[in-house]
Amino acid sequence: MRDLARILVADDEERNRTLLSEILLSLGYAVELAENGQEAVQMIRQAPPDVVLLDIHMPGMNGLEVTRIVKEDPRLRHIPIVIITGAADTRTRVEALRLGADDFLQKPPHLPELTARVRSLVKVKAFHDHLLGYQKKLEQEVAERTRELEQALSRLKAGSLDTIYRLSRAAEYKDEDTAVHIQRISYYAEAVARQLGLAAQRVEAILYASPMHDIGKIGVPDRILLKPGKLDAEEWRIMKQHTIFGGRILEGGDGFMALACSIALSHHERWDGTGYPRGLQGSDTPLEGRITAVVDVFDALTSRRPYKAALPVEESLRIIREGSGSHFDPRIVEAFLAARAGILEIRELLQDSGPGLLIQLNETERGSPAP
Repeated sequence: MRDLARILVADDEERNRTLLSEILLSLGYAVELAENGQEAVQMIRQAPPDVVLLDIHMPGMNGLEVTRIVKEDPRLRHIPIVIITGAADTRTRVEALRLGADDFLQKPPHLPELTARVRSLVKVKAFHDHLLGYQKKLEQEVAERTRELEQALSRLKAGSLDTIYRLSRAAEYKDEDTAVHIQRISYYAEAVARQLGLAAQRVEAILYASPMHDIGKIGVPDRILLKPGKLDAEEWRIMKQHTIFGGRILEGGDGFMALACSIALSHHERWDGTGYPRGLQGSDTPLEGRITAVVDVFDALTSRRPYKAALPVEESLRIIREGSGSHFDPRIVEAFLAARAGILEIRELLQDSGPGLLIQLNETERGSPAP
């Protein structure tokens, strides 16, 4: 059953309050009474009524001041206020309207007019409350749908990243590297990108794109890729082409796929211009390639392989520092070292767990420049 509409009558004269109360009760409304402006404001704040019938001339806080206070409050301004006054001057009415009053009744009120005005304003208030409730319901539904979409997107992203790892691993499955190498490169690159202060969207794109840095090795013959010793000049020429192969495989995409193409092509470029395949120098190498170059070498240095032992972390960090300004972008090295704690935590969580892919080594480790 719908609750009765509540009408607040504020008048300093008892006979006026009694008269209006009896009329409104006979019309089926619940009635509350206030003897002055202060009491009216307190009652409106505590339990907002559906309509306020308000006398102007009251001691202390008059009706105009009550109107101003109510209409300036965002929680209360939608409550209709009817000014009941014996004053007929235009100035008072204009001021009441300026302050937000919704209607006027002459004192003493004419019963049919009072009935019509109150019924009309009760309907207006009920419609406003309905719209407000509907808006809140919509906002709740939108918030719930947004949460569901965010959860679905999160699951989709997690699935996409897992697919990227699996496909990258499949592309290099014949090699001696491990699947966790691919994951480490991904999370290392993300940590450095975040340390650099890149936008969240770009950091996430690097997380997704960097695992595909060596996908072009699928085009390198096994006899070269799996050779345990030093590569001869022709073998080394072919090995270096894995960057070109990767670029061709990944070209034509957008979003993180375009970023992956850039990384595949540029992660063996060097800051001093002696890298490959294009010999880019300094910031001509894309930022994502410069980031991957650092984390890829670090992972190579700290990983154990059949033909080499893992270097201690501190020695590996020293080599990274020494490569700043020659092999690596100094700004990237600085960010990498600043993110050291997080990177070592990632390394601890993602330790090698079995055979997989061959990681790129620097030229002193295999006797040739890093493939």
